[in-house]
Amino acid sequence: MTGSGFSVSGYGPERSSMSRLFARDSMVRRLDWPMLLAALALSGIGAALVYSATRNRTELVGDDPYAFLIKHVINVGIGLALMTATIWLGHRTLRTAVPILYGVSVFLVLLVLTPLGATINGAHAWIVIAGQSLQPSEFCKITIILGMAMLLAARVDAGDREHPDHRTVVQALGLAAVPVMIVMLMPDLGSVMVMAMIVLGVLLASGASNRWVFGLLGAGVAGGVAIWQLGVLDDYQIARFAAFANPALDPAGVGYNTNQARIAIGSGGLTGTGLTHGSQTTGQFVPEQQTDFVFTVAGEELGFVGAGAILLLLGVVLWRACRIARETTELYGTIVAAGIIAWFAFQAFENIGMTLGIMPVAGLPLPFVSYGGTSMFAVWVAVGLLQSIKVQRPMSA
Repeated sequence: MTGSGFSVSGYGPERSSMSRLFARDSMVRRLDWPMLLAALALSGIGAALVYSATRNRTELVGDDPYAFLIKHVINVGIGLALMTATIWLGHRTLRTAVPILYGVSVFLVLLVLTPLGATINGAHAWIVIAGQSLQPSEFCKITIILGMAMLLAARVDAGDREHPDHRTVVQALGLAAVPVMIVMLMPDLGSVMVMAMIVLGVLLASGASNRWVFGLLGAGVAGGVAIWQLGVLDDYQIARFAAFANPALDPAGVGYNTNQARIAIGSGGLTGTGLTHGSQTTGQFVPEQQTDFVFTVAGEELGFVGAGAILLLLGVVLWRACRIARETTELYGTIVAAGIIAWFAFQAFENIGMTLGIMPVAGLPLPFVSYGGTSMFAVWVAVGLLQSIKVQRPMSA
């Protein structure tokens, strides 16, 4: 089997292409199908929820109630194509391209601070080119994982050391700090929180000294206090934290989103009101239900059963990712998988938590489920990286 994961050796011309495709050591057989099917199911559920949330939003869809559904399906299709390309290239090949990928992602995120930058849904985190919006911070999540993994694993995988040394850790943290600081200047606090969790997950998986982990946690707390005191955050972001600390604060204003989200989820009961039959969703009481608050549609219209199914499917994706991280024989693959696990786990927890009122509103999509092109592309590329690690793992005898 070659580095790309697609080539299969040892087959004579008498073997049919179909038998080669499904042979024991073929790429198709070696894919992690439980993860892939769970992610596809999440995107399928997301399509139904996006349709229900937007079908009567005439200001968004005009005369076509299927507009957002079609766009969501197209985004998933593009995401699957990107996943396939990532598997074909392989995470090892992408390792050699990390400097280029990192430079492009930093350049794109810098464009947000130029006149090309745009504010969408209250967040100045987008660039608009030829009428198409792009959120570069989503790609930065991937390049932070790949870049830090490349640095931290280089000497370990080469057999020179058992763990990354302090100098290497400093270099890896410096690499991550550049996009994090740029995103903070937007400011896009939700993406910064995810990136911070990615860095923490990467350091834990790399075998770096625990002093770095505890030091990073302490620096995060100190940085959060400094950001609050220096007034870096916008007024609406400060108001969101105030509403989280005191849910009764301004229920018709800053606390409106969270209060309406909890009403929607609570009204679903065990089995929900039925798809497209939720009064909160149909009445458009919860803002941004197709993106940040898509879980409220599941809670109201699919009930506890449907919402629980989403959590179960997310759990399957994370479980299989953990298994890939544990079973790979190279530190680079372990670190990449761990970074993705930290990303998916925290972002899902934050998104669902803010709809339940146990986390502050941070404007993060629910992986695989929420509507959004850039976020959908990024999570499927991440699945491609995980699948590549699985496919390129040496076969047992």
